[in-house]
Amino acid sequence: MTFSDSWYRLIDELDGLSEGATLITPLSHKRFRIDDVQEQRVVITFEDTDEKRPLQREQFETLYRRITDDSDGFELDRLPPDADPYPAVLSLHPRFEIDEDAGVITETDGPTSTQLLDTDTESEQRSEPDLDVYADSLLLVDALERHDVTTLSEMETDALVNLYTLLSDVQRNANDLRQDVANVLLNRLHHDRPVSGPFGSVQRTTRRNRSLKDEDEVLAKLEDAGIDRERVTGIDRSKVDDALEVTDLSEADVYDIEESEYVRKADVDEEVKETRLQGLKEQLAATEGEEAEELRQEIEDLEGRIDELTSFRTGTEVHE
Repeated sequence: MTFSDSWYRLIDELDGLSEGATLITPLSHKRFRIDDVQEQRVVITFEDTDEKRPLQREQFETLYRRITDDSDGFELDRLPPDADPYPAVLSLHPRFEIDEDAGVITETDGPTSTQLLDTDTESEQRSEPDLDVYADSLLLVDALERHDVTTLSEMETDALVNLYTLLSDVQRNANDLRQDVANVLLNRLHHDRPVSGPFGSVQRTTRRNRSLKDEDEVLAKLEDAGIDRERVTGIDRSKVDDALEVTDLSEADVYDIEESEYVRKADVDEEVKETRLQGLKEQLAATEGEEAEELRQEIEDLEGRIDELTSFRTGTEVHE
């Protein structure tokens, strides 16, 4: 099949889309709609910014050539910046399919999937995620709505305790989920190139950890280089602690001690949390329309802010 044949078949598929059909890009996961289909281009609009962008036929042809020239498909991370709408649109052609796990778009003879989102089905099938961070976030949103946290000093002690407990639980569970997400993302990020989403961007980062080799080997190397042993040897803290146990010396004799006080979560009443959470779930399930959507949006925004606060710093290399 020539590119010209494939192009007109793709146009037919685009013309057959329902009004408001939404696609998602494979790299940045941005949502967009098809606004206009013309002989030489396809005009799209991104949902989050309302930005219109024409996708040119010749660029589709270039992508087509690269896919068909390699039996293993075309690696998506080789796309030019901001070009990931092209494979998303091309995936509507019945012979082209995106494999996000492998990071490629391939030509195939069998049935294919697309980057098209069925918004009606997605809304109907939406269910509560079985995640600790979701449940705790819901409780935290409820607590934030019931108390004026802009004046913490005026809040009752029990309210502060509840708030601190929930914040601690959300932070821990969000960080666990963040790490799980990072482990999956690590296989999809290449060449230290940032990948963007609606709320931000991430990139593959190298962290450099150092640990000394065997002590005798290190000292021998340094002595060969003209460094005296005394310049690099010092007091081993663990050996000092061992010595304190068999002498009359106190910690204050060998340590500068500075004490600070802090709050630590001691216990969580899971039964009370579950009772309150169930009430919130029932309230949310019974609520319809704009009010329910606002509550769901608040929960999603909160999870986004938590992820932002606990996200790693970008950079090509971090030395520790």
